[in-house]
Amino acid sequence: MKTIKLVMIIGVMSFALYSFNSFDQDEWIVPAKYEKMQNPTDPSVDLDIGKSLYSKHCKSCHGSKGLGDGTKADEVEGDLGDFSSAEFQAQSDGAIFYKSYIGRNDMPNYEKKIPDEEDVWLLVNYMRTLGE
Repeated sequence: MKTIKLVMIIGVMSFALYSFNSFDQDEWIVPAKYEKMQNPTDPSVDLDIGKSLYSKHCKSCHGSKGLGDGTKADEVEGDLGDFSSAEFQAQSDGAIFYKSYIGRNDMPNYEKKIPDEEDVWLLVNYMRTLGE
């Protein structure tokens, strides 16, 4: 009887630990500093620059329409997201900036590849058009 209880406790603990780790890995916490950042660029200006940067740096994984179906998408373990979704578009510009610029796991850091932060904001503006 003790063995059965012990096995059940270990099983429940293992399941709980696995569930917690899975949730923890999927949640992308954006620091408050970035969450509150305001986009300093005009979304109607220089949209072509944002589109060009997207084509160069994002399209291969995220796809031409931001659906997560780019040519390199199969090489990525995490969820690439759907930029056209209401969930993605509901994020603040600062959150999208942080995720696009700082990255994590399979999402690379672009601080060196796109050193001008204004360019990242233009990229955010373009990503907003993928929800239209």
